[in-house]
Amino acid sequence: MTVPLFLYGPMAEHDFLEAALGAVGANAVPEALLRDHNLSAEPVSLPLPGLASGRGVVKGRAVGDADAIARLLYIGEVLGLEPVQQVRLSCEAQDISACALTGRPGTLAWQADCWSRSSQLTLCEAVREIVEDMAHRPAADLVATRSMILSRAAARVAARDAVPAALRSAAGADHVEALQVETLHAGFFRTRGYHLRHPRFDGTASPVLHREVFVATDAALVLPYDPLRDRLLLIEQFRMGPYGRGDPRPWMLEPVAGRIDAGETPEETALRECREEARLDLRGLEKISTHYCTPGYSTEVFHLFLGLCDLPDVAQWQGGLETENEDIRSHVIDFAQAMALLHSGEANNGPLVLSLIWLERERARLRASA
Repeated sequence: MTVPLFLYGPMAEHDFLEAALGAVGANAVPEALLRDHNLSAEPVSLPLPGLASGRGVVKGRAVGDADAIARLLYIGEVLGLEPVQQVRLSCEAQDISACALTGRPGTLAWQADCWSRSSQLTLCEAVREIVEDMAHRPAADLVATRSMILSRAAARVAARDAVPAALRSAAGADHVEALQVETLHAGFFRTRGYHLRHPRFDGTASPVLHREVFVATDAALVLPYDPLRDRLLLIEQFRMGPYGRGDPRPWMLEPVAGRIDAGETPEETALRECREEARLDLRGLEKISTHYCTPGYSTEVFHLFLGLCDLPDVAQWQGGLETENEDIRSHVIDFAQAMALLHSGEANNGPLVLSLIWLERERARLRASA
């Protein structure tokens, strides 16, 4: 006899169940109550709550179908959940024994406002990607890419906030006819193939196009600037793009940059990355732009900032996270030297060029208010 699986919190929501089990499966899962328990979570991004004994009643759902349970256990393993706790439930006027799919109990009591609508949408997007891989990849393979799965999901949710269309076409993505969509590569990075038609500007439909897309996360980039001393910080590191292109000098000067983790804002990522990569605490951020970096073939979006800070007199130092095999050298230079890099072409990546041009325009204002 199959032991039911108890789901609670965000996992008991209908949209999560639909992403995991499909519409028919989601509608077949009854409600259940777990008495003498409460929920807690760690203060982290996307904190799926854990169960603990205590005063209270936890509302959830009891999944009884063996195939559905197998799918949920696969998803749970990828997300870092464990079916470890035996519980007694009230379900459909009966008292039943079940196994709970649990997150890790934490130091904060779980409240409904711990979990935003954006967090729920991100979780469901991540589940859809996990389900795609279920038939041909063991869950253990996906565990190592969990952070990327969640970050890609968060980027897809963020993409729903469209920018204006005052000049360009206001035609929506629903005007594109996707005839076939397939995952061509699924690892730490992901590539999708599309067969599609889209409306042309003359009113006709395009022929069927075969296109490949690199499915990336969003990133935050920040150029640290000290307006009082009129100096800025650049980081230098080896980059695979220039190396793969055949560039004889694949070490690049760049702003500080990092992937936006699920549950983070671009601003939070910018502050975190400055601490991790450059050991800097910023006192303020100025928004430069949000833009697609290579829209012809990549989903990646850059959130570009200038970070106001106090920069040390040290001209160079090394940093980066060993856990991510980062080998980063930081350079503190004055504004005139930065402009010389721009004019000579040594500043040769888009975010740095754009940041320096923006700084040149806004420098007087920033210095006057320092």
